[in-house]
Amino acid sequence: MSTKKDVSMRTVLRNANFRFLWIGQVLSNLGDGMNNLALLVLIQRLTGSTMALATMAVLAALPRIIIGPLAGVYVDRWSRKRVMIVSDLLRGFIVLGYILVRHPEQVKFLYLLGFLEASASTFFTPARSALLPNLLREEELLTANSLSQTTQVLMSLLGMAVAGGIIGLSNRYWPAFLFDSFTFFASMFLVQRIRVVEPPRGSAVTATVADVWREIKEGVNVIVHSRVLIGVLMAAGVSVLGLGAANILIVPFLLEDMHLAPVWFSVAQGATTVGMIISGSLVTLVAARLRPTSIVTLTLMGLGLSIGLMSHAQYIWQVLAFLFVAGWCVTPLNASISTLFQTVVSDEVRGRVGASLNMLVTTGNITSMALSGMLADMWGVRNVFLLAGGFSLLAALTAHGIFRGTGASPSVVPGD
Repeated sequence: MSTKKDVSMRTVLRNANFRFLWIGQVLSNLGDGMNNLALLVLIQRLTGSTMALATMAVLAALPRIIIGPLAGVYVDRWSRKRVMIVSDLLRGFIVLGYILVRHPEQVKFLYLLGFLEASASTFFTPARSALLPNLLREEELLTANSLSQTTQVLMSLLGMAVAGGIIGLSNRYWPAFLFDSFTFFASMFLVQRIRVVEPPRGSAVTATVADVWREIKEGVNVIVHSRVLIGVLMAAGVSVLGLGAANILIVPFLLEDMHLAPVWFSVAQGATTVGMIISGSLVTLVAARLRPTSIVTLTLMGLGLSIGLMSHAQYIWQVLAFLFVAGWCVTPLNASISTLFQTVVSDEVRGRVGASLNMLVTTGNITSMALSGMLADMWGVRNVFLLAGGFSLLAALTAHGIFRGTGASPSVVPGD
């Protein structure tokens, strides 16, 4: 029987079911990267408004907050494989609608399509995460989640690069949207090929409003009564608080505080991305020596230190080094958080718990981005970096205390 030391990315890719799921993700992430850049450029050129860009970003995030808990209920009631297939099918058609938008007065139609696409994704994401433990052994989950994180970063970047080239050379947006639509249909075909026996679930047709509300509360109660999940929520929430501050403030920090040319923003993004990719390829080695709870604590500390030290950066090489370290921490942190959730939560509530965690983390991310700009105006960018870093370090110590003495194997079910 395999041990943690035996689990490599090649090992998990030998699993045909996971391989189908992963190839679908590769294609979808590539299409999403193309779609996201094309949408941003299209909105900017049609409106010339940063507010329009912010509106689209908010509409894309809102479904995880207002629809997420409801989606989690139905992910636990329906076949997760079928949820993913229907979600891919819907998104494939919705994305085609972007091609029809060519005039400024049609931007509201873009908003509607963006909201609908994000709403369908709100069902797909918890269904995929909840299904993964049914496809792999427990000791393979961290490697699989790390591979998924790394794939998302690489393919999204490649997609944006391809879309940028297409738009720059032809001034056309429809090829990016058409390809993204194709990737959803391809993902649907690959998910259809997965062979998995899912346990019987409750009927969604007979669910009343009271049933749905009760099951949403069950998902939240599972989080509240689990020390591991409280630690996971804290780690995930604080990581997006710190990263949200960094993402929002890095541009004014480089341009206004350090008086650098705009090109350095791309270099800074590259430093973070390289750190994420390299650490993703090394997660297997770390997993053979450390438990996911230990990885969460250590990477959260590294994230806090790197963001906090940004407040003292005087030279661009220091900024790049700190961003590289932050990126290095992100992939194993996110992979470990996903693994802990998949390991400790029983199958019957995994959809609800995952959707609730997504909702809470998204709320924290939006709050972080809003507060970062306001606090930076009041206290300065460097002080906000210092505050975000200190908060992350405090959360790491708190998570360490919460995780101490807990195991990652017991399943958490309603009523525990």
